[in-house]
Amino acid sequence: MHPASSTSFLQSTIRPALVAAAIAALVAGCASTPPGPASQPPGSTAGAGPATAPAPTPAAPDAAALEQQRFAKWVADFRATARASGIREATLQSAFDQVQFLPRVIELDRAQPEFTRTVWDYLDNTVSPQRIATGQDKLQQVRAETAAAAARYGVPGTIVVAIWGMESNYGGNYGSTPVVDALATLGFEGRREDWARRELLAALKILDSGDIARDRMIGSWAGAMGQTQFLPSNFLAYAVDADGDGRRDIWGSMPDVVASTANFLSRSGWQAGMPWGVEVRLPAGFDYGRADMAVRQPSAQWAAEGITTMDGQPLPEFADGSVLLPAGAQGPAFLVGPNFRAVLRYNNSTNYALAVGLLAQRLGGGPDVQAPWPRNLAALSRSQIAELQTALTQRGFATGAADGVMGPATREGLRRYQRSVGLPADGYPSAEMLQRLQQP
Repeated sequence: MHPASSTSFLQSTIRPALVAAAIAALVAGCASTPPGPASQPPGSTAGAGPATAPAPTPAAPDAAALEQQRFAKWVADFRATARASGIREATLQSAFDQVQFLPRVIELDRAQPEFTRTVWDYLDNTVSPQRIATGQDKLQQVRAETAAAAARYGVPGTIVVAIWGMESNYGGNYGSTPVVDALATLGFEGRREDWARRELLAALKILDSGDIARDRMIGSWAGAMGQTQFLPSNFLAYAVDADGDGRRDIWGSMPDVVASTANFLSRSGWQAGMPWGVEVRLPAGFDYGRADMAVRQPSAQWAAEGITTMDGQPLPEFADGSVLLPAGAQGPAFLVGPNFRAVLRYNNSTNYALAVGLLAQRLGGGPDVQAPWPRNLAALSRSQIAELQTALTQRGFATGAADGVMGPATREGLRRYQRSVGLPADGYPSAEMLQRLQQP
């Protein structure tokens, strides 16, 4: 995240207290406007003198001031709700007396990037040689903390450090936006008000408990906090005071950061002693339509179908493994299990979970992906994916709304089309597939 400069920040944020003062001054000015001259009898010249100009009409508040007034009212209403929920008055004062409306948060929340990235571009950036080297150093620095967390929660230190690297570049950048301000802004804007209100109330409970002071409760523009980016509700559910100082501090205490992250994964279904997944070779004639996170079966069954590891070792003993093809039939294949799904609960993106798994693998001295990525394929933009969705629907392969997002319905519609024309049903969107669909 790249915070706005201090100049633009001051220009775009006005403290509600200042707005209230301005409004009070405006009201006072209206009340003290001098009356016009007293009426005189017809023809009288008493008190005659230079003509007095009429008092100027006070200017109407501009749009920004009105928005600040509405924001202040939203905060006041929420403050009353929080008070009724048991939040102490001192906490409410600390949280809201200097709360700021952040227009930049709304801009970022509404942004819909047009251009998407291929999985190999994403991995080139997130599992870079620099991040691997730095992570190996960091892994040594927190050996005591990761060993304690692994013993207690069964989550390897490599996985926790990989998440740490992904979320904040090992603590180098976990955001600088006040969490209360960000969530209050999102709640006021309204697009995700119910969610933002829940998270804001959770943030107040954290402040109320004394875990962190308001000025240190900082994070991303979307309200994720600390070195491994917990939302406030997740903090309440999973944060751990591992250093015994009476506070759960995922900003400054590495024992708390490591233990809290491991606890999150443990409570999300992590199985101790099991890998996240493994790169595999698929047999000739494999039905690519079955490479889906929803298709789960024991590793022994996958092995019976001819799936093998790259080095010939036995497959991990998953009770419910799934085949993952992040780049379609032309790219590498992976067999993933319950620990991969636990990482998905941390961040529901298969690219993210794959990056965490591969980064952890490299931090532990394991191999990189061995099969080549199809780097000749270009990523489709959001508008091109919307065109693909429209073309599929027009051909009778419904995908739902043409929203430019490759969700499950779109992937299934594409697979059904691919089967109908004798192509590998991998559900992977490509420029070639879009061109074929758009042909008469």
